Amino acid sequence: MFTYSVHRNLSYLNSRSSLSYPLQMTRTTHPVKLSDAEISSLTTLLTRGSTSARTHCRARILDLLHRGQTPATIAATLQVSSQTIYNVKRRYLAEGLAATLVDKPRAGRPIRIDGEQRARITALACSTPPQGHARWSLRLLADKAVELEYCEAVSHNAVKEILKKTS
Repeated sequence: MFTYSVHRNLSYLNSRSSLSYPLQMTRTTHPVKLSDAEISSLTTLLTRGSTSARTHCRARILDLLHRGQTPATIAATLQVSSQTIYNVKRRYLAEGLAATLVDKPRAGRPIRIDGEQRARITALACSTPPQGHARWSLRLLADKAVELEYCEAVSHNAVKEILKKTS
């Protein structure tokens, strides 16, 4: 059985002339400096109070970073993780204030029935039912919507959800 010992003396490795870079790289911190227009928009956003909690938290993070507080202090004050602070800071430095405060669209299945098609199905449900029927059924509405080419395909459950949201 052989055992190998690893030399961990970094000062020895740094003093060697064959290395052209330091082994321990320091992380540079980029301060967050908001312009006067950004400060005023953040102030109105924070005092208005009509935004989502996530947007409000991001605005407070940027305000406190601008005031020079450390990420650890901000994380403790706002009760968020330090990674949240770094993500907001990184996104502000890369993309600006507007992109930092709102979420990017998330990936997922695209919407198959848009607002105009929903409105047409709702209007169809409010119209008079076809002859031989006292009222519209969900299956009848779904079949008629496909027949009138409002959409390629729609189930009776999808029609139920569309009508449920409008009433």
